[in-house]
Amino acid sequence: MTKGKINVQTENIFPIIKKFLYSDHEIFLRELVSNATDATQKIKTLTTSGDFKGDAGDTTITISIDKEKKTLTISDRGIGMTAEEVEKYINQIAFSGAEEFVNKFKDQQPATLIGKFGLGFYSAFMVADKVEVITRSYKEENAENAVRWECDGSPDYQIETTSRAERGTDVILYINEDSAEFLETARIDTLLKKYCRFLPVEISFDGKIINITQPAWTKKPADLTDEDYKNFYKELYPFAEDPLFYIHLNVDYPFNLTGILYFPRLKKQPEVQKNKIQLYSRQVFVTDSVEGIVPEFLMLLHGVIDSPDIPLNVSRSYLQSDSNVKKISSHIMKKVADKLEDIFRENRKEFEEKWDDIGVFIKYGMMSEEKFMERASKFFLLKNTDDKYFTTDEYKELIRLNQEDKNKKLVYIYSSDKEEQHSFIASAKDKGYDVLVMDGAIDSHFVNFAEQKWENTQFVRVDAEIADKLIEKDEQRESKLSEEEKKTLQPVIEAQVAKEQFTVQFEALSEKEAPIVITRPEFMRRMKDMSAMGGGYSFMGTMPDHYNMVVNSNHELILRIVKETNTDKQQSLAKQAVDLALLSQNMLKGEELTAFIKRSLDLIQ
Repeated sequence: MTKGKINVQTENIFPIIKKFLYSDHEIFLRELVSNATDATQKIKTLTTSGDFKGDAGDTTITISIDKEKKTLTISDRGIGMTAEEVEKYINQIAFSGAEEFVNKFKDQQPATLIGKFGLGFYSAFMVADKVEVITRSYKEENAENAVRWECDGSPDYQIETTSRAERGTDVILYINEDSAEFLETARIDTLLKKYCRFLPVEISFDGKIINITQPAWTKKPADLTDEDYKNFYKELYPFAEDPLFYIHLNVDYPFNLTGILYFPRLKKQPEVQKNKIQLYSRQVFVTDSVEGIVPEFLMLLHGVIDSPDIPLNVSRSYLQSDSNVKKISSHIMKKVADKLEDIFRENRKEFEEKWDDIGVFIKYGMMSEEKFMERASKFFLLKNTDDKYFTTDEYKELIRLNQEDKNKKLVYIYSSDKEEQHSFIASAKDKGYDVLVMDGAIDSHFVNFAEQKWENTQFVRVDAEIADKLIEKDEQRESKLSEEEKKTLQPVIEAQVAKEQFTVQFEALSEKEAPIVITRPEFMRRMKDMSAMGGGYSFMGTMPDHYNMVVNSNHELILRIVKETNTDKQQSLAKQAVDLALLSQNMLKGEELTAFIKRSLDLIQ
């Protein structure tokens, strides 16, 4: 038996490991299984090259728990280690600068420490009072010449010869009391599925193989069918609907990158979930928190990204500043734009059918990434209330003749709710205007964005303004009410509503228009919409809603009201006209609605 001290300059390195790595202590399992995987992959390589003359045989990595002994064991049939290699790779762990390491990195996140100084194996001491290693090198033919190494978490260790029937390594952790959770089958099963689900070597735990050694992203696209891609999606997200389509990433220059990204069905809602893109390095799970690593709008996608150029054990802040990660992020954005443009160009009908789901993604990308906006201009679509789709250039041609304002701006009239704004849409279409549908969760933001980016463009919600006020017409309608009659009628109408909520104004509308139309000032409406979406206008959310009550000075009922000499009857007709306008906007409630119904019956009788 040999005894000695691990080659470090300070004797408090193990308490430091425990202290600074403890908050992320579950990572130990990934580190030890990754080491076992590397050892197994090496024996396979040596067998293939002929450097190892034996048979690789069963290379399954086995994880086992012994609750009585309070041990967790990771066993492999990899290349194993000789006594000299144990001395080199375990005892002399490049801690000659341990004091500098402690002082420089003590404030960093746990993940930054693991791996950066070769601490993968020693992460075992976060959860174990003692670690035992039994290993036999593939070079050693005699089973009695295996090596046993033991350390109790101090710099002291002991090493001796032992026996092991087969080549490979057992790492035995004597779990401490504070980490008893790692002796529970369910806990280990969860961690293995999180960190080791796609490792390239079979891993056995609790009598079953827990991983897929050749996940879809590691294969060539030519070897996969649409069904294969869908099945892999179900493997990742068992309860999700089928995705719209996917992008298979396969790059080997100027960096290595593989992966599959899926477009989920968003149903107009940008459901940003932070754990839907999984980041891997050589099939080893790194993180599912990819904020700042990929552009924000790409977080709407689901799937897997794998690159050996991504460091396995670093903090997210390090990844965000890493030049390779930035290149990868830009490349993914380009591939996404390429895929969308290909679908649009090759099968526009299919693209249009998917628009309700992908439109929110594209708008989000356009608003957040300048380069993506430039690409998206080729396939961005506008949809109108007749469910017809247009590129921006196509739509400009459609509306140029009858939706251009006095300043030569194109006026994009849109609806945010086809059902609720039906009467306004019908009125606009009767006048020959086209109405877009913009009812997505981020459309209130996109409208402001588009006005800034698209030259000579103004967006107006169909219930927010009277289009004739904005758009130049050859013939201007004359009011059938005189100014004196308007002054007489105004207080009669104002008496029916709360003055602080409504501004009564007269407009010479078509005789076919409603007698009274309720609209909202466009600026105020936008500010409140932005406030609801968190657009930096939170103070607007506390302000009361304000509306315009537009009286149609050419409608027969309005003319009748102004000429009515019976005051009670005039008030009743005015109240009925106002309530009709409120009812059309779903603004008549409770007692007011009951009174309106009774009054309507009285008028009919």
